[in-house]
Amino acid sequence: MLLAVIAVAAAVWFWQPLRAYALTGASYGARVACSCRYVEGRPLGSCRDDFEPGMGLVHLSEDDQARSVTATFPLLSRQTAVFREGEGCVLERWEN
Repeated sequence: MLLAVIAVAAAVWFWQPLRAYALTGASYGARVACSCRYVEGRPLGSCRDDFEPGMGLVHLSEDDQARSVTATFPLLSRQTAVFREGEGCVLERWEN
């Protein structure tokens, strides 16, 4: 029982910092992958090569019609970058 209480307390204590790191990672992943896909014209699968070490948990998906890439950090965060002509890839507003 004590172990469960400690685990819940730790999860509550670290939730905000973990979520902030996840949002930063998802935003970075979406922006880099969108640029790779729609500015450079590479296949989405090759865009992971441009990621920094430690980004293995970030999942990528694309919407070819919207010219966007969404990066998801499981259970914690999700961010989309959209290609805009003349501006490149732009992140959607962060949701709090």
